[in-house]
Formats: sequence, C-alpha cells, structure tokens
Amino acid sequence: MLSTILLLLGAAVLYCSFNIISGLRGNIAAAKRSGLPYFVVPLSPWNRIGQIFNKIWVPMFKQLPRKYWQDIEFVLHPNWQYQENHKVFARLGDAFLIVSPGKIICFTENAEAVHQITSKREAFPKPTEAYAILGQYGQNVVTLEGAKWRMHRKITSASFNEKNASLVFKESISQTLGLINMWLGSDGLGNKTFRTIEQDTASLMLNIIANIGFGLKILWPGQEFPADADPRLAKYATQEAPEGHTMSFGNALARTLDYLILLLIVPKWMLRIVPSKRAKLALEAESNFVGYLNEFLQEKIDDVRKGNDAEGLDIMGALVRTSYGEQPENGSAGKKGPQIARLSDSEIIGNAFINIVAGHESTANVLHFALVELATNPASQRRLQQDLDSILGDADPKTWDYDAKMNPLLGSMVGASINETLRLVPPVVDIPKMVTPNQDQPITIEGEKYLLPRKATIGLVVIASQRNPRYWPTKPSKITDAETDIDDFVPERWLQIESTQSESAKVEGADTEDLGGYAGSDTSAQLYRPPRGAFIPFSDGARACLGRRMAIVELVSALAVLLQKYSIELAVDEWASDEKVEGMNKDEKTRIYRMAQQKSRATVKGATSMITLKLHGGGCVPVRMVRRGEERFVDWIDS
Repeated sequence: MLSTILLLLGAAVLYCSFNIISGLRGNIAAAKRSGLPYFVVPLSPWNRIGQIFNKIWVPMFKQLPRKYWQDIEFVLHPNWQYQENHKVFARLGDAFLIVSPGKIICFTENAEAVHQITSKREAFPKPTEAYAILGQYGQNVVTLEGAKWRMHRKITSASFNEKNASLVFKESISQTLGLINMWLGSDGLGNKTFRTIEQDTASLMLNIIANIGFGLKILWPGQEFPADADPRLAKYATQEAPEGHTMSFGNALARTLDYLILLLIVPKWMLRIVPSKRAKLALEAESNFVGYLNEFLQEKIDDVRKGNDAEGLDIMGALVRTSYGEQPENGSAGKKGPQIARLSDSEIIGNAFINIVAGHESTANVLHFALVELATNPASQRRLQQDLDSILGDADPKTWDYDAKMNPLLGSMVGASINETLRLVPPVVDIPKMVTPNQDQPITIEGEKYLLPRKATIGLVVIASQRNPRYWPTKPSKITDAETDIDDFVPERWLQIESTQSESAKVEGADTEDLGGYAGSDTSAQLYRPPRGAFIPFSDGARACLGRRMAIVELVSALAVLLQKYSIELAVDEWASDEKVEGMNKDEKTRIYRMAQQKSRATVKGATSMITLKLHGGGCVPVRMVRRGEERFVDWIDS
C-alpha cells in the first residue's frame, strides 16, 4: 500500500516537473522569437501564488548568482510600477518580457506600442479572468469581452453624454459647497487642521456618484430636505437606517467600498466564521448595500411600467428603461419587431455596481492628491487661483453655466492641475491586456517590428509612460538634484502651446466601430498634447473608461469651487503651535513649511496600488482650509 502511494506521488512529481520544464522551454522559445529582451523567473509576478508568497520565493531566487536577477530585481516586488516607473524601462528598454513556466508577461511604457495595443481590441483583448471578481453582483461592461461586452457597452454608453455631463457639473458644485461648510466647522471660520482629506473627498465623490448612478440626493451633516421633497429621496438620504436595513444607504455604500477587497477575495462562508469585527462589519455593509440595489431596481422597474418619467441623471434608471421600457406590464410578447438588446436584472445591478466602484474611488483619489499637491506647491495654487479669478470672478458657484465655463476651466491651470495629478498618481498604474490566443501579434517600436507571443499577458505601465521625459516638456528640478522635473508636480508644463500629438502614426487594423460614449480627447486643446499613448490615465481605445468625461467634469468643478474663495495649506502642527507660528518671521515660517512639504512629498511617494493607487495603511497629509487673504503660508511661499 505504502509503495503504491509513493509510486503515485513520484509519478505526480514527475508529471508536474515535466509540465514546468516543458512550459518554460516553450515560453523561452516564444520569447526568443519576439525579438524583445526577456528575463526568466521561477514564478510570474502576476501569479496569485507568486504574489502571496512574494516575500518567500524572491529572497530564495536571489540566492542564485546575481546575473540571474540583478536586472529585474525591482520588477519582482509589488508596487514597482509606482515606485520605480520609468527608471526600470530606462535600464531594460521600452518593452521587455518576463518569462516563467506558466506565463509570459510583456511590460511596456512605449507610447507607440501602447497606442497600437489599445487601438486593436480583437488582437489585444482584455484578460477578463483578471476582472472576474468584479462580477460578483452581476456581469458588467468591465468583466465581459466579445459580443456580450459590445452589447453592454452600447447600452451603458448612452448615459454618458454632454447633457448628463452638465447635470454632473451642477451636482458636483452643490455637493462641494456642502463639503466646504463641513470643513469650515460650526463657527464657519475654517483654519482648523484636519487629517481626513482622503475620507472627505471620498464622501464627496460618493455623494455625487449616488446622484449619477441612482438619482439620489445625499445630504451632508446638518443639511435637511425641504418638506415637499420626494419621500423616497429623503428615505435614502437620511443618516438613519430605514426599515429593513441596519445601515443607511450612504453608510452601507461607504463601508462596502472600504472593505471591497476583503469582500471580493475572501469567500463569504469564511467571512461568516472568522471571529473578526472587520469581517462581520464587511458582511453587514454588503448585505445592506445589495439590499438597497435590489430595492432601487424594483422601484425603477415599477416607475418604467407605470410610465413615470425620471428627472435628472440616473444611470440605473436609464438601464432599466432600456431593458423594460418597451415591455408590456403583463409580460406578453406584444407586437413583433426588431429584437431589442436588453440587460437582465443582475446585469443592471452589476453595471450599477461597477459604475460606483470606477466612478467613486478613482475621482476621489485624484481630487485628494490634487489638493495635497497644490498645498505642497503654493506657487501653482496661486497661479490656479489667478485663472479662477479671470474665468469666474466672484460669481456664486450655483450660477455657473456649464457651456460657458467648462472649456475655459479645462484649458486653464485647473485643467492643468488635474492632468498633472493624473500624470503623477493615476488611478491605476498599469492596464492589463493580453495577446489573442489565436496567433502571435506584431507591434512596431521606432520602426522595428516585434512579435508578441499568443496568450501572453501585457502590462501597459501607464505611470512609466507618463514619467518618461521623452514625451513631456521638462526643466531641471527645483525640488531635487534631478536633471529634470519629470517626477515633480509642475502643472505649468501643460500650458505650453507646443504639441506632439500629430506625431502619432495611424494604426493598421485599428478599431473603427462606433460603440457610443464620449469620443473626445482627455486633454483640452488649449493644453499640451503628448504623443498618443503617453497619457492614458483612463485607458484608450474601445475599452477606455466610459465615464472619463464625467470624471473630469467632477474634478474640475470641485477644484474650482474649493479654491475660488479658499486656499489649502499644509498643517504644521507637528512642528509649531498656532501661537508660535503667529510670532514667526518669514524665514522661520518658510523653514517649517519646508518640513511640511518634505513630509507631504514622502507620504505621497508611499502610495500603493490595491485596485487603485492611494494612501493605503492610514497614511495622510494634514491640511487646513483658509479663506483667501487669511493664509499663513501659501500666499507667498515659493514666490
């Protein structure tokens, strides 16, 4: 019996060894055919087991002679894209392959290659298995490919238009004014240190996305609905849990997003048995949130069947109208006619969920980092405020007109500051693609053709492209001893008139199908236009982010409202009290603000990517909001 078991184990080991060796040999042969530099590793950096046991196998791998690992040491560690970015490609080339027994990964920062890959969806599809966990609440436009994705894309894209963008502009202004009142405090004076800027910008974007996604109006603490408001709006906007729930909608949504990684990765049965308050809170939040989604769905189905027209922006309502709008209430087939594409109930919920995740976290992080960077770089904040004075004057934000103000704001330091934040700290550091399983696919880099092996995974390291001085106007750094300011926050670089956009070559075989949605540029025509593929914080091509126009509208309008009449300063409480600062001369104030700037930059550099790039682990930059004219530092520092 024992000998049989040992024989079976030996056979299994031999079989696994054979598969590993043959897989590695085949992948090395494919890598050689590609013409790109390649490096061999025992486990893929994108392998789940390799990621979990990274701190074990990487030190073991480094016991080999240095020639086997010294060139790619950084690539083996998590978060290398943000920490090392362009520096890795400066050493290894514009594109290189990481070869392991089970996978080939091509990493590239080359704008020409990025543009080719994002322009050919059939040749370089999205690796949907990497996004499978985002389909837990229903399949959606992110988790699908092929014909099903095309249907979802065409249906969901209908809501992302300029008419709705103007509604987003209005709601963003309203919600940002609520945030300002909270930051100013009960006395309305402001100038108090708060360490919750990341959480508060997240709340702001949650409030906006609740309106965009569901037509809801979420109130800030102290706000109240008028007596004649729709009872349903009041029910979901309250801070109290309505009947049938243990959390308010806003709290359930916020907590679900807080614990999203836990909820997506860990099986529910395991969360139920783990003796952890965090696990229990995550399950409670998700249960409430899913309950709300189903309530919203049923209410919107009832509205459509009763012929109630929805007012304002409501993406879930639009999806319901598409899928239920022409169905008789009794469910009969009705008159014969062309087949209308419809989403199932779970697909409506799945797309509503993904719009919340994509539309909340990314914009919240960008606004958070933009405010921190402007507080850290006062000269840029002052120039931005000069542009606001010129475009908006003292006009009440509630009177701003979208058509008259949005384009000037996009072409000013407001748009430049948003773009520069997206360049340095984009929502995602790399965009995964794959080579079609059918055949190898050619790409061209600077006139040379290369062959990407079929089934290979591709990492478009956008943060490296966006920090490659080849594609951007640069000057010597004023902050460090670096040759260029490519790693510095310099929104003024976007104000240059010169553009290299015209250098982008036409891609043979590029997608030409109109799939709906916003088709314009992510950058104002009044700002610098880098080569196509060098700046894609929202991806590019057919699979670009559907809501990118709305995201930009949210960010620009929020930043304009916040800085029209107020300034953001770094808090210096760690080094001096208010009384001590009051008695300082300018040299002393400069000295302590320099310390705050240094710490702020170090904190931002410590950001990590887990779904999105943010300050995970409790890191924060303390700031103050002060009325313009009452600043202690930012009205003159770095003059």
